[in-house]
Amino acid sequence: MNIKEAKEQIKNAMTAYFSKDEYGYVIPVEKQRPVFLMGPPGVGKTAIMEQVAGEMGVGLVSYSMTHHTRQSALGLPFIVHKTYGGFTCDVSEYTMSEIIASVYDLMEETGVREGILFLDEINCVSETLAPVMLQFLQYKIFGRHRVPDGWIVVTAGNPPEYNNSVREFDIVTWDRLKRIDVEPDFDVWKEYAYQKGVHPAVLTYLEIKKADFYKIESSVDGKRFVTARGWDDLSQMIQLYEAHSLPVDEKLVRQYLQHPTVAKDFSVYYDLFNKYRSDYQVDRILAGQAGQAVKDRAKAAKFDERLALLGLILDAVIGELRSVMQDEGALFTLMDVLKRFRAALSGGKGSPSALLEQQVEAQQAALESGKRSARLSPEQQRQMFAVISTLEDLRGEIQGISDGNAAFQQVKVRFDGRVKALQDSAQAARKALSHVFRFCEEVFADGQEMLILVTELTISADASKFIGRYGCPEYFAHNQELLFYERQQDIITQLDQLDLDQI
Repeated sequence: MNIKEAKEQIKNAMTAYFSKDEYGYVIPVEKQRPVFLMGPPGVGKTAIMEQVAGEMGVGLVSYSMTHHTRQSALGLPFIVHKTYGGFTCDVSEYTMSEIIASVYDLMEETGVREGILFLDEINCVSETLAPVMLQFLQYKIFGRHRVPDGWIVVTAGNPPEYNNSVREFDIVTWDRLKRIDVEPDFDVWKEYAYQKGVHPAVLTYLEIKKADFYKIESSVDGKRFVTARGWDDLSQMIQLYEAHSLPVDEKLVRQYLQHPTVAKDFSVYYDLFNKYRSDYQVDRILAGQAGQAVKDRAKAAKFDERLALLGLILDAVIGELRSVMQDEGALFTLMDVLKRFRAALSGGKGSPSALLEQQVEAQQAALESGKRSARLSPEQQRQMFAVISTLEDLRGEIQGISDGNAAFQQVKVRFDGRVKALQDSAQAARKALSHVFRFCEEVFADGQEMLILVTELTISADASKFIGRYGCPEYFAHNQELLFYERQQDIITQLDQLDLDQI
């Protein structure tokens, strides 16, 4: 199955394992089979764990088992004196495992009572640790210490063909695991890529050469490979290099795409992509000011150039839509905090600035707890940071105001101003989206590019959420007119037949 399906399987298992009746958890910890994600490296097994924790609102403790010895996993031995039937003897016991202790530490620090203990590279442990790990997978116990109630175990590993250190499990062990085999899937990864803001050059290149998304080959010079992780990391580095005006060349690309042919092909494409970015002036398209020369060139362009142009347009417009949705999320959070601030003012305990400072401290504590437990996604963390920054500004503005009503009115004026700014930015983004559709209607008419535009906007969580909230008549009109499923297959066939070497 793909990584998205695996993620849902994990969440479903968590729902079942967290089920309670009047006696506690329906399935006790020792009977909860650990989930085992088996799949090639870089496919996203580790990446989805933070997503699962955030979406389920639970904690996350992660360990790579290749870094552990028998002592750190099991605990250190010590001698205790015990008496049995009048006979005293020395008995070996063990301190708490570092791994189990980390779970309890997180519970103490954050107050989170339920979570995921994620153990990566579980089938690559050292020879001395292997028996301990097999016992743990069967009984959730390291030494004398068990995984606490409310915590499920998720593990991951690579098949033997990808890792020479893999140790085969026996049937007894496999019979106590929930095994999920994961395979790379570009279309599923693309949803994640839009949400994260992966560089448009990466997305459009992979649309043309999907076979380059994930490949591992053997050659006389050793392994040559490209993984989803490699594309993701390369995308982030390209964005940072561009921000600092550093050259993005094949030397950089090879550091992430360790397949010479793919690295060279993408480097050539990236240079071409930058030429399109310079020539087409996408910001003018979003402003509804595209010149006739640009329109004529787009009309005459080959499909691969049109696809690159669409990638540039989508990256720009989805970026605007994403910004609006992030601001909206922060504003809703701010509204909830200010409601609590108003309730505190009604209590009359403390000055307005002191009461607002309490709200700032509460948000800071929630942010730190969420980061520590991995319950907050990076986007949620950014939103909370924006809220905290706004609250600190507001606290400065009401410093010295002793009357609660006057202080709240001052805060309300600022809040209403932010609401108006959000409405203005949403209106501007909707106009930009309309300009994109009008440009594509004029240049591409009802061609397959319109289907790609509608499809990609649907895939993007930020774009679909924006359209659902603020509307876009052009989107809905084309979404109904296009024969989505029938025509999509034709486009996929054409994309597969494209060859960048002919550019």
